[in-house]
Amino acid sequence: MFEPRSKEQPYAFVPQVEHPTANRYGQPIETVPDGHELRGQSLNINGDAGISDNPDRYKQHGFYFNADHCISCHACEAACSEKNDLPAHIAFRSVGYVEGGSYPAYQRLNISMACNHCDDPVCLKGCPTRAYTKFAEYGAVLQDPDICFGCGYCTWVCPYNAPQLDTEAGHVTKCNMCVDRLEVGLKPACAAACLAGALDFGIMETTPEHRDQLETRIPGFPDPDITHPNIRFQQTRSLPHEMQRPDSMPLRYERSRTLGSTYTPRVDSTNRKREWNLKKLGTRENPLVVFTLISQTVIGAFITLFLGPLIGAETLTMQSHPIALPLTLFGLIGLQTLALVLSTLHLGRPHRFYRAFNNLRWSPVSREVAGIAVFYNFLGAYTLLTALPMLFNWLPAGLVSGLVAFSGWGAVVSGLAALYFMQRIYRIKARPYWDHWQVLTAFYGNMLVLGPLLVALTYTAVQHYSGLTWSEAASHLAGIMLAGLIMEAVGMYYHVRDLKAGSGEGQASHYEQTTTFGNTWLARNTGLGMAMALVLGMALVSPSGVPGLLLWLAAATVIGITAVTGRALFYALVIPTTMPGAFFWRNKGFEEHARQTGLAEMPQVGVLPECH
Repeated sequence: MFEPRSKEQPYAFVPQVEHPTANRYGQPIETVPDGHELRGQSLNINGDAGISDNPDRYKQHGFYFNADHCISCHACEAACSEKNDLPAHIAFRSVGYVEGGSYPAYQRLNISMACNHCDDPVCLKGCPTRAYTKFAEYGAVLQDPDICFGCGYCTWVCPYNAPQLDTEAGHVTKCNMCVDRLEVGLKPACAAACLAGALDFGIMETTPEHRDQLETRIPGFPDPDITHPNIRFQQTRSLPHEMQRPDSMPLRYERSRTLGSTYTPRVDSTNRKREWNLKKLGTRENPLVVFTLISQTVIGAFITLFLGPLIGAETLTMQSHPIALPLTLFGLIGLQTLALVLSTLHLGRPHRFYRAFNNLRWSPVSREVAGIAVFYNFLGAYTLLTALPMLFNWLPAGLVSGLVAFSGWGAVVSGLAALYFMQRIYRIKARPYWDHWQVLTAFYGNMLVLGPLLVALTYTAVQHYSGLTWSEAASHLAGIMLAGLIMEAVGMYYHVRDLKAGSGEGQASHYEQTTTFGNTWLARNTGLGMAMALVLGMALVSPSGVPGLLLWLAAATVIGITAVTGRALFYALVIPTTMPGAFFWRNKGFEEHARQTGLAEMPQVGVLPECH
């Protein structure tokens, strides 16, 4: 157990006070009732089996922040880092600020933020390895870095940037509410260290000394309805109508004319030029760019091969061409194997990939991985049964035929389900640019475009060098591809329309794609239009011979470049609903500057040279 100092000051202890039965969201303050089986268990802190006698042990605790008092001394940050022995590139708690007004009436509002141990922790639901637990003790949301395999999905879904992905260690860590201190009645280290009395801690919905407000919103703080965080604010000083972020995100906060002190995030439309910024397209998610595109291609190609004969493409059957079909099927297995290997490169601990199945009940990541795995196995079974029938001559012909149909339809259904779960991964309220049905049209649209395109290229080449023609089947595939391109274009149109009509981080992402990546975005859209024209021409004319092969290659080149560029933009443009950063790696602008100038080579700066 944690050992308090012999002369610990009274302000360092959590006060024992009366509290309401439920918080403002209707959640009970008592985490578990008397007599519940979860009561009386040890937290096993540092291997100590002792059980605290704290009478408030099973009550939801949380932080209180008085913005009127914070002087941005960063004592809370320092205390947290020292208590948890954190490296320079990790900070469980950080102090940022927003500012506004004009000289001499210029004002700054400081914000100290860590994990808010929410009533509805999206990190817990999203984690595929089940590394998170909402404890009955103090209502703390704790994370076990030994279980984590470093996918970073919790850092995507958390609106407050609380989970910290340590790319050097290969796992996520976060604020643990200093439960070892709570067990002996002490406040967390950050709250006890606050010089100005701005940061406090206690039972939820109780008002600390010298406080008047228990607000759930403050300028710069994300929408509390996403997770119902256990933090309350006080901010009584008059602020300017508009507050700016000090970091590089193009966001400002504008006071509502109808909701009093409520501030709404808006785009900070400074005069940025329209640029290419191709180097910035590369992100930590580069393996996911390849994984998602290959998976959509493979699923689309298999569905084309399996269902193609049903829509008149008889050339796709084994009887019509006994070489092209096995060649394509084994090629699909190879591509999907490559995609699966690349997906593990996104993990901090690739050797623990098997833990991705641990949270099928809640995590869309677990469901996507399960869907892809089921599809992969069905694909393998269908390929062996179809391409190598001699291996199964010892089985009754009727049984083999049934297994072929079962594995084929299983691959179709599981493939479609896998893509559905794949797009669900990105429907995140904390990332408004992604939280739109356009993700579904993009993923299924790519399936309808890239899959038939791969089949068309393979069969066109094989048939051409065999002296055969298959223009009829090619026209069918061109029609499917055209439908996929139209689906993607429609989704993009409504996505842009809704982003422009909205506010906050989603609108800021659209502003980024029309300025920082403006030329790249326009080139991608132009490529999509060119692809639609090429595919429409092939669907109407059905060219054959060398001209047909060249036209398919041209279409493949345009579609491939467009798809890769669009998917890279998908990851590069998203702006999360994080708290305003001010210093070092919390400020993306400084992070880029540190890498360009060599400051990142200095570990005390807290910016990793390769990635963060």
